Amino acid sequence: MAIEDNPESRTKYGEELRAKREAAGFTQEELSQRAVMSRTHIAHIEAGRRRPDPADARRLDSVLGTGGFFERFLPTLDGRKVAEHFAEALEFEGQATVIHDYAAKLVPGILQTEAYAREVLGSGARPKSDEERDRLLSTRLARAGILEDFHSPVVWSLLDEAVLRRPIGGPAVMCHQLRHIAALGERRRVRLHVLPFEVGAHSLLEGIVSLMWFEDLPPIAYVEGLRTGRVWELPSVVRECQVAYEHALGDALSHRKSLALIKSIAEDYEHEAQ
Repeated sequence: MAIEDNPESRTKYGEELRAKREAAGFTQEELSQRAVMSRTHIAHIEAGRRRPDPADARRLDSVLGTGGFFERFLPTLDGRKVAEHFAEALEFEGQATVIHDYAAKLVPGILQTEAYAREVLGSGARPKSDEERDRLLSTRLARAGILEDFHSPVVWSLLDEAVLRRPIGGPAVMCHQLRHIAALGERRRVRLHVLPFEVGAHSLLEGIVSLMWFEDLPPIAYVEGLRTGRVWELPSVVRECQVAYEHALGDALSHRKSLALIKSIAEDYEHEAQ
């Protein structure tokens, strides 16, 4: 059975991994090679700082001959309802000291208003019950809690102009959403940069990415597509994503000009709603 994910459960899980690894006579490096995982990731799991995904747990069980122990007792998120592919990224988001994200079509989750998020979560090819949508909505709105602390995490949000122009929920919803983003930017809680349509092709055109840095852990990159997402910890991949972000940021409007554009589009929505 899975157990609730919290610091204590991750610590105990890590202690079990270390004990079983040492009983098998493996160093962290030897286990990493046999389980096809990075040695750093194994070290973080053993220290209780990170949790493996189910595929990692199955490989650990296979290499260590533990009969499914690590998969059965894999710490799971504490009741928060999110898309399966985003679960690991959600955990990291709550630990990050710096977040740089790029949004291609939708406002990033931590910046969404309730009305906007409700519209987004109510869409999709598979219909959702009101109860399921409300659970997802509750989790998404709770994510914005990380912005309540002025200092951490430091958030930069790079928005494609399409994010501002796509009328999710209609003009009234969009007006409120864009003014919410602008208010965060004016309070210096979030640094905003808009990639205008006139830029054309750019280095992040193929998908969305979120880069995260931590106080005592290596940085990660989360890359997402349609119903898919992956957390990358491999330094070469993370750096590649960072470079792509930096290139796109170089094509974007300044924070001041981005704020002006966001507020101007919000006014257009307001006039349309009247």
